[in-house]
Amino acid sequence: MVQYTLAQSPEIILTIPGKDSAKARDKAMDQLMELMDAGKLPTELEEGFGPQQLIEVKESTIDTANNGEDAITQAVQLLNNLATLKLKVQESRTEALEIRKSVDVLFSDNSVTEEEITRLKEGFKVLKNFAQANLRYQEARTKAEQARQVLDQALKSPET
Repeated sequence: MVQYTLAQSPEIILTIPGKDSAKARDKAMDQLMELMDAGKLPTELEEGFGPQQLIEVKESTIDTANNGEDAITQAVQLLNNLATLKLKVQESRTEALEIRKSVDVLFSDNSVTEEEITRLKEGFKVLKNFAQANLRYQEARTKAEQARQVLDQALKSPET
């Protein structure tokens, strides 16, 4: 897993399977474009923003032994990423499940029209995007559990 962020919006974390590479950065740019198209990017990017301008987020374990403010900032970033992924999964779940039901027609002996096959092929993109987003969400949820603990610890009132 490699994670990228933007200097303009450090709260945005783009998680891509694999190692830092040109291909991974291109996939991160695709995610970034989806966020922009959905109006979920809190900043405007100037013309010519490219994959080389993405900042790789180095993985580090969140614990309270780290600088407290850094741990809190990273925890908030992880939770923000989880929220974004959760919305993305929720938005595409119903459509993906409908398309998934349609896949069974390929395995039946019933004839299908060219229109049905075309609709299915278009739906495969939705299925793929949903499945990838769901995997990213599950991974982010696991990481966010620790982030939640860091925030809970930071929000405890001092005992007197």
